[in-house]
Amino acid sequence: MEFGVTATSRGRWEVLTVTGEIDMATAPRFRRRLLAVIGAGAQNVVIDLSGVDFIDSTGLGVLMGGAKRVRSGGGDIRLVMAGSRLADLIELTRLDRVLDVFDSVSAAIEDSGS
Repeated sequence: MEFGVTATSRGRWEVLTVTGEIDMATAPRFRRRLLAVIGAGAQNVVIDLSGVDFIDSTGLGVLMGGAKRVRSGGGDIRLVMAGSRLADLIELTRLDRVLDVFDSVSAAIEDSGS
């Protein structure tokens, strides 16, 4: 599957939908898109990784860097991993303790803790 990132607005949330693999080759594109969304004023970001087959440490670094940037501005960042193969990796790296993980974009943006 070819790498891609699309951004859509859903109320006060900006949703980035990522497909393909996030690795050393594609992580810079992912980082640029994420930083562009944050730089444009998005304070609340959902990153939908449901279509991602693989993520390496570079991609995990992009997620953490984005989280730090969003949170330093008082915002929130959430992950969606519906049916994703990444769940074990996210648990192993304990990223699920740093970022809230949801089963769908709707659940992420409608969570009462928002």
